[in-house]
Amino acid sequence: VGQDEPPARLGLGCCVLVLLLLLLGGSGSPGTPPRPPRPRAEGQGPAGEGAPRGRARYEGYEAVKKQVGAVGALSKQYWQYLACKVWQEGCEEEKEEQREPGPSPGWSLPLVGQDYLEILSAWYCSFGKCCETGDCRIVNNITGLEADLSEQLHGQHLAKEVVVRAVQGFLQSPQPEKALVLSFHGWSGTGKNFVARMVASHLYRDGLRSDCVRVFISLLHFPHHKYLDSYKAQLQRQLRETLQLCRQPLFIFDEAEKLHSSLLDAIRPFMASYGNGGQTDRQRAIFLFISNLGGNTINEVALDFWRAGRAREEISMEFLEQRLRLELQEPAENSYAHSHLLRENLIDFLVPFLPLEFHHVKLCARDAFLARGLPYSEATLDEVARMMVFVPKEEKLFSAQGCKSVPQRINYFLP
Repeated sequence: VGQDEPPARLGLGCCVLVLLLLLLGGSGSPGTPPRPPRPRAEGQGPAGEGAPRGRARYEGYEAVKKQVGAVGALSKQYWQYLACKVWQEGCEEEKEEQREPGPSPGWSLPLVGQDYLEILSAWYCSFGKCCETGDCRIVNNITGLEADLSEQLHGQHLAKEVVVRAVQGFLQSPQPEKALVLSFHGWSGTGKNFVARMVASHLYRDGLRSDCVRVFISLLHFPHHKYLDSYKAQLQRQLRETLQLCRQPLFIFDEAEKLHSSLLDAIRPFMASYGNGGQTDRQRAIFLFISNLGGNTINEVALDFWRAGRAREEISMEFLEQRLRLELQEPAENSYAHSHLLRENLIDFLVPFLPLEFHHVKLCARDAFLARGLPYSEATLDEVARMMVFVPKEEKLFSAQGCKSVPQRINYFLP
């Protein structure tokens, strides 16, 4: 909230104060029920026999005035407490002033009131930025991530298990030795970008729009090799700024195989060992690299298992990752495969994405119909899947584009 929005603060403050006063017992002291009227003696008049009416009115006026003053003092105290929880500028000065001895309003801030204010300030922060960093918008919903991957990511038993375990273990580690680095590999349309978006949406309330998330696309952000020096300086500056802003940033590099070696060298220091254990809390960074490299090797392994009559779920991570590393280390012109990321073991997990089969494409088509609220039938799903190209020519087992163009295919079935 900026300094140019006092009406919003005032309106929120009034609503909060009214709610607190109702919750904490009305006009009496917090948690104290209202005092019942004193019973009148028999034969006594409205003000009691012999009691001067003027004096009774004066005493009543003074009592109400004192009570209203106490309510106002408590309301100010509540408002200052809430304002410091939500808008932190100027709070240090207020705390110094409160340390000086002075007349007390007579009511201290009760524990129940603090509980209400904690809830209200947390609720307010869930709708807007209430702190100088993006950390207050971190949610780290690993349970939701695991559930959504199981329900919406099709045909990728290895990616589901590796991503959830790696992210969960990293976030639960009290002192990680380095940043978490995951490298996604496989054909286009197998779910690599989908998983990256899902990780962002479950770790941060704002998903990819979070200030703690930075997405870099090689051909979009670094298109010209003659500007590599400028790209390198800009990239390092953006990484440093995000690390200063957030204790848990997420960096996504799409089309990683097209990154120039100098840019990979610029990223390397941010993924290396922290060295100083005292800095781990400020540098709990996650790097996701998305690449089509290794897709052929992954597909060959899946095809060999199918020809041997074995289920794709029998493919183990150890076997496939070993084959994938061997391919990436073979002589090639690709700078990503021969960067220091692999040679220095900076990549923690090579995450393989298997090619999708006919029934996986049908599940993607079902999700696309449901996302748009359109009716569908099994025959419709079959027809959408048959519109895709399948390889190899003999078996026609794997979708050449995965599920990438499925949402566009269902446009043919619109009324």
